[in-house]
Order: sequence, then C-alpha cells, then structure tokens
Amino acid sequence: MEQSTTTTADRQDFTRSTEPFRRELLAHCYRMLGSVDDAEDLVQETYLRAWRSFDSFEGRSSLRTWLYQIASNACLTAMERRSRRPLPSGLGSPDEDASMPPAAAESDVLWLQPIPDALVRPERGDPAAIAVSRESLRLALIASFQYLPPRQRAVLLLRDVLAFPAADVADMLGMTTAAVKSALQRARGRLEEVAPAADQVAEPPEPEARALLDQYIQAFETADAAALKQLLRRDATLELPPSAAWFTGGRAITEAVNGLGSPGDWRMLAVAANGQPAAAAYHRQPDGSYRAYGIVVLTATVTGIARLVVFADPGLFGWFGLSQTHDSP
Repeated sequence: MEQSTTTTADRQDFTRSTEPFRRELLAHCYRMLGSVDDAEDLVQETYLRAWRSFDSFEGRSSLRTWLYQIASNACLTAMERRSRRPLPSGLGSPDEDASMPPAAAESDVLWLQPIPDALVRPERGDPAAIAVSRESLRLALIASFQYLPPRQRAVLLLRDVLAFPAADVADMLGMTTAAVKSALQRARGRLEEVAPAADQVAEPPEPEARALLDQYIQAFETADAAALKQLLRRDATLELPPSAAWFTGGRAITEAVNGLGSPGDWRMLAVAANGQPAAAAYHRQPDGSYRAYGIVVLTATVTGIARLVVFADPGLFGWFGLSQTHDSP
C-alpha cells in the first residue's frame, strides 16, 4: 500500500510540474515537423520519456530546458524517417492546369498541415509574448523551416524562436557551442534564401482580419464572385494541397471563383490556425447534407487577402474540435 501511495504522489508531482509546458512543447514539435499529427505523437513520447526519467532528473538545468531537450531529440530521431512536409508552392511552378489528374508521386507526398491556435496559443501571458508565439507559427514560416536540415532547424528554433542560450542548446543537442553558432548562421542564411519576400506582409489589426474572414465566408456561402474578387489582391496566391496545383495572380483569382459553385453549396465556420484567420469548409452533398471538406487558411493584409491555402483534408476537423457534418440551414 505504501509503495502505491508513493507512486501516485510521484505521478501527481510529475504532472503538476510538467503539464504547464505542454502547449509550448506542442508548438515546438509542430515547428520542427510541420504536422499537427506528428507533433502530438512526439509530445506524448516526450512526456513518456520524461516520466520514465523523472526520478533521475537532478536539476542541473531547468525543468523546461530538460523537457525541450527530450522533445528536440525525439523530433530529430523522427525526422530521420520522414521527408520534409511542403506546400504545393515548394514543389514546382505555379499555374499548372488543375483539371489534369495529379501526378502519381503526389499520393506519396506528406503535406504540411495547419495547426489550430487553440492547441498552442498561451492560455495566459503578456500580449507581446502571445504575439511572438503567433508570428513564429505563421504558415509561410513553417513551410520555410522545412527547407532546413533537421539539426539546423532545431538550432534555429531553440535559439531564435525560444531564445535559449547557445551553451544550453549545445547541451540539449550534444554539440559544441561553436557548432551551434555555426549551424545557426547557416540556418539564418538558408532561411533568407527560401522565405519569399511576398510573405513579409503588413497584417491588419485582429478585428480587421476577422472582418476580412467574415466577408470571405459570406462571399463563398452566397457564391458572390464579385465580392470574392474584391477581397483577393491582384497578386494573390492559391494553394490546394493535397493537389500539387497552385496559382498566382489572375489565375489564382479565376480558380478561387470557379470553386464557388452555387449559393448554398458551402457552409463555413470561422476558426483560427497558425495565428491566422481560417475557415472550416463544409460542402453540400446530393442529399442536402453538408460534409467536412477542408480547412482554408488566409493570409490577411491591409490591402486584402494575399494567400489562400485550402487543405482539402476532412481529417483535420477533429483537431479543431469540429464535427464531420454540418446542419443544413
């Protein structure tokens, strides 16, 4: 009986000590892997490893640093078995014919996934810290991280996003401090090469971004082509994973309008993903019901919508706490 009580007390102490870090660890694993599915698995693995080693944790580093060490190395091991997760714009040229059947290789691509703000946004904290968290999860930035070799990616995230000292990062990753500094320099240089200047957008205040999302939803639900065209910038980009097709400029606007269908074909719910406005789209079926279609992430700017990424994956809805069906109006 005494042994059982001790074990229960240890577990309660472990949970009380480590649970406050779960959201930020999920965000870190997501930045590393580009997948909410994989990130959740790796966070679970991190906590399992931490629980097994909790008795031997001697406090030579902070508990937070220790957990990040476990999570980062678990991610690095996982990345040895996985290729990078791209968006369509990371694979080829724009404006391919969407009516053409997808290439056979597309079925083998593991695509970048969006992550709901509700899973990773700090529950409390100062506004500046929350803003930094949102910025580091932007979809275009996560896509850019995927171009970095795994260890460079880990160094960049631990140093530039999470602000761990170089010496701590060296201990976490089994590197020298000099090697950490070198890897960070190479990672920053590579990130500047692959991060498109067009993604450095001037964001509107949150109320204006939400209003833009509401107008986008209204235009789609009413099949209002004129309203949709007015919302999209003339240099807008449209990406359509799991298809490799993506479009820019006039072709992007044309393809977006072509997806409107008829009034009532779509029902959309406002959500938030990657610190950006997003919509969960349901499509009307022949029997009049609405089935989950995908998550649309908007890049909102002060001059309109600069990018739409339509993740046609109903499996994402569970992460947003949404049903696979939507009641008819």
